[in-house]
Amino acid sequence: MERRWKGRGPWVLMCALVLALGVFVAGCGGDDEESSGSSSSGQSSSGGGPDTIRVAILSDCEGAFGAFYEADIGGAQTVLIDKYGAKAKGKKPSDGLGPAKVAGKTVEIVGYGCSNDTADKAIEETRRLMEQEKADILIGPLSGDEGIAVANYAKDNPDKTFINGTSGAQDATLKVQAPNFFRFHSDGAQWAAGLGDYAYNKLGWKTAAVIGDDYSFPYTSLAGFIAEFCAVGGKVTKRIWPALGEKDYSSFISQIPKDVDGVMVGIGGSGLISFIKQYRQQRGDIDPKKIMGNNFWPDPLILKEVGAQINGAYTAQPTAPDSTEAAAKEYVAKLDKAYGKAISDTASSVFTYNYYNAMQALVSGLEQVKGDISGGQKALQQALSKTSVDGAYGKVTLDENRNGVADNYVAQIVKGDNGYTAKTIAKIPGVEQTFAGTFSSSTPPPDRTNPECKKGSAPPWVGKAESVSFGT
Repeated sequence: MERRWKGRGPWVLMCALVLALGVFVAGCGGDDEESSGSSSSGQSSSGGGPDTIRVAILSDCEGAFGAFYEADIGGAQTVLIDKYGAKAKGKKPSDGLGPAKVAGKTVEIVGYGCSNDTADKAIEETRRLMEQEKADILIGPLSGDEGIAVANYAKDNPDKTFINGTSGAQDATLKVQAPNFFRFHSDGAQWAAGLGDYAYNKLGWKTAAVIGDDYSFPYTSLAGFIAEFCAVGGKVTKRIWPALGEKDYSSFISQIPKDVDGVMVGIGGSGLISFIKQYRQQRGDIDPKKIMGNNFWPDPLILKEVGAQINGAYTAQPTAPDSTEAAAKEYVAKLDKAYGKAISDTASSVFTYNYYNAMQALVSGLEQVKGDISGGQKALQQALSKTSVDGAYGKVTLDENRNGVADNYVAQIVKGDNGYTAKTIAKIPGVEQTFAGTFSSSTPPPDRTNPECKKGSAPPWVGKAESVSFGT
């Protein structure tokens, strides 16, 4: 996508997704002058003095995940609006945010990064925010390759602190291991926990094919399914990798073997809309017992477009949109109070939720050190390494590589009172990143051929998922 969707995310979801399919809709987008402007959205670039902590937020306003831009920023900024006195400068989160007070210090959002799901653009924006806008702390990025790149940048800039947004590539923490890069959520493989077990032991799959975008996040996401499914006895007979942002999936769909028991789909963002449409055109209606998807399938923005087509299919994610727990209801209410339904309707999206938890962790760390970020921010980084987040969908703790350990949820797409949603059917508590040693700093990183499909020691949660029924 060449058009910039900065500052429009959920407000132009229909436009963004339809344009991703190559169809022009009049009235979508903004003027050319705004599209070519700075992505700092009017935030101050002036120094704030020793009592000001300068924070930047990096997300994607272009590319396959541009529609999630406002949700990311809104999730993070809601924390500062809710408890720390910040005031929104407009209806959209990217319109800016007034100063907040945390631990006696002023916290100022000095800019927003506008990336496009590529490592090069993410680093360009990271450098702008950290080196030109003089941010002390970065929250972000969104996508897999971006996260690996920013983690490596963090390693080269130890006097700054980096809290991941929602990038889920395994390597960002397991391989890079930057001591000043923190991920207060689980990675893409962990988000698939429970699906391999469910496919094999509940749906009766013995063979499967996987298909996902050809970059680090889907490699990680599908690695979680492969590791679990194969460990319990399943066989993955085909792995298919269309490019991220592909428009025509027909040749890739034709590669999916017809004799497998099921297909696990790791295509995300606007590409998933195209894939579902073209899959149905080529293979007929989706059999929900023979196809499942990763965390993009239950995302509220995606379900608005394809919920009816994937009704009944199974998925997994670290959130539970049907949760009736008090913490979940309170979280949704905070988003709604801060930005209305445009953001609160995305509460269960990993994009909104993970950026929210990132800011939660940051303010907790700042409170622990009384807002003191002197000395190369070492005290803050030490505090963050021991910080946990009482999230709306469960507690998040960090492992030794500063990666989240969190609950995961297996769910089924169903039609609810307000459209399609994900009905939670099982919780996998405390999913950790290594899958009981399957993944480590010395094993090959997830890629087109790794991990290998091996029967062996299953992750400890296999066969121990807790049944859940919140109701819809």
